[in-house]
Amino acid sequence: MDPLILTFSTIVLAGILLLLIYRWVFSHKIEQIGISQISEKIQKGTAAYMNTQFSVLIIMIPVLAIAIFFTLGWITSATFVVGALMSILSAYSVMRLVVRVHGRVTDAARKSSLTAFRIAFMGGSLMGLSVPALSLAGVVLLFIIFKDPNDLVGFGFGASLIALFAQVGGGIFTKAADIGADLVGKVEKGIPEDDPRNPAVIADLVGDNVGDCAGRGADLFQSFSGDMITGMMLGAAFIGKYGFNAVIFPVLLPCAGYIASVVGVMLVRQLKMDPSRTITIGLATTFLLTTIGSYFLATSLLGDITLFFSILSGLVAVLISIYVAQYYTGYRGKPVRSIAEASQRGSAINIITGLAYAFQNPLFPVAGVIGAAVFSYIISGYSLYAIAIANIGTDLMIGFIMSADAFGPISDNANGVAEMAHEEKAAENLTLLDAVGNSMKAYTKALSMTTGTLTAFAVFITFFELAGVKSLSLINPFNVAAIFIGVAVSFLVASLTIGSTAKTAMTMVDEVRKQFQNPGVMAGTVEPDYAGPINISTRAALREMIWPGLIAIVPTVVVGVLLGAETLVAYLIGVTVSAVSLAVFFNNGGAAFDNAKKLIETGLYGGKGSETHKAAVVGDTVGDPMKDVAGPSLIIFMKLVGLTALLILPILIR
Repeated sequence: MDPLILTFSTIVLAGILLLLIYRWVFSHKIEQIGISQISEKIQKGTAAYMNTQFSVLIIMIPVLAIAIFFTLGWITSATFVVGALMSILSAYSVMRLVVRVHGRVTDAARKSSLTAFRIAFMGGSLMGLSVPALSLAGVVLLFIIFKDPNDLVGFGFGASLIALFAQVGGGIFTKAADIGADLVGKVEKGIPEDDPRNPAVIADLVGDNVGDCAGRGADLFQSFSGDMITGMMLGAAFIGKYGFNAVIFPVLLPCAGYIASVVGVMLVRQLKMDPSRTITIGLATTFLLTTIGSYFLATSLLGDITLFFSILSGLVAVLISIYVAQYYTGYRGKPVRSIAEASQRGSAINIITGLAYAFQNPLFPVAGVIGAAVFSYIISGYSLYAIAIANIGTDLMIGFIMSADAFGPISDNANGVAEMAHEEKAAENLTLLDAVGNSMKAYTKALSMTTGTLTAFAVFITFFELAGVKSLSLINPFNVAAIFIGVAVSFLVASLTIGSTAKTAMTMVDEVRKQFQNPGVMAGTVEPDYAGPINISTRAALREMIWPGLIAIVPTVVVGVLLGAETLVAYLIGVTVSAVSLAVFFNNGGAAFDNAKKLIETGLYGGKGSETHKAAVVGDTVGDPMKDVAGPSLIIFMKLVGLTALLILPILIR
């Protein structure tokens, strides 16, 4: 069978399956009018933000396309436009679908927690299965047209650039609204998290969609695409050993993972168990089937079992990162319980304890990722291609894990709608789903970190190979300086994203306090101006999302053009080493703060409304921009830096 036929068959299968899932999910109607009205407000707020954000990005794309056209040619310019537009499509379309699911989940939860879980998970699968399918379609079609994987760098660059804007903008939006709602509503006024009297509550629920769905969708689209492209580029250098299949293999491998993810998702749809256990069984099934499919592809297509072991090492690296995330962010782990206990002594001790655990986080995930790269290199007889294949191995379960990730914000929104609509039975049934959803979001961030780190590794070796850089001289002071500057730049991006969230949150707090000065708002006789906080978050997100993109592109181009390929390699090392460590620190540390608060809300140490709870809420507001803005943004940032280096490589060679 022609390998490309398998790829197209997978894409067609994806289209048919997504249509069937769509019909099943939206066959469940919202019967309760109050739930429908609140859901519509969230949909309108989400659409307003996304329309505004992407109208700005659409204006930017032609400007950058023209610059790329005159420096790198029309092919790179064209693939850049396609990558950027498809990244927008992946974020915008799936978000518009997902945001219509949570109301149905809330309504179903009034009668059955099992039905609510199934609708939420299958709604999440609309995102989890469509994003990798779009990526596969884009990469394969462009390769068929241009026939050279080097021409696809523009596609990866465009996807990464849009992903960074989407993640930074969405993260700032959601966390500013969340912080404003929590600090004024929970801490100052002592009202529940999703109380309809809180002016920022709709903005908070909107933020869950634009940050956790649209932002994450664009992130994993660019990661999936970039890994296939770098694998194909390296594969071109190994045609002599494996034949043309070396170029096709990095596209076929994700097809095996995609089919395995489909089986895992449908299994979750059928099982009647505890949600956490059901998702675990689905994940284990996906892992097993992915392993089997990878074995047959590696041995039959390339005749090299060492590449199967490389794939397996990438999968194991993902599982290590997930396990570490589970330990540091789960309710049963010592870190979350210690942070919750520390909250009894005030917010300062809560924050100090949380930061101490956050600093432990990077060690084992980073060791697992680097271990996979080194293991693959050695077992394959020192083949750089094996490292690229291990990198693709980290992506193979992305369809299932993304489905579980999107289940998180859907459950969170559904729980918020239930509280706003005063549906106590639904809120009770959704509490467990919300907790499970939070763990799933932590798993996806672990996946993003793992694949992001190995992607950076793959970009290094691809750049080395194509640029002809065989070694890095540390006697050269420019190289040493570039490493140090690269390290510092990641800290600058973290500062900008967290600082932007803080500035927006300050304005949000002022707005919420001002609205609460109206006695009717607190009494519940006057509806708050929900549009005010939404507009504040929208304006700030659009204003602040540009800077990280400029910092990713401009210094990379300047270092490469002025100092050459070798010094640019040193700069890439500095950026990646610091960005990876900071990202894990932020992601897991922030999630631990969040879950410590939720643990107290179960009734521990005084429960909701206690002084311990207020201290934990303060800690959670510190963790929010860590896990939902800085951490995810840094992962995309370092990949965008690497793809920018590959993009300008023809200029450096000339």
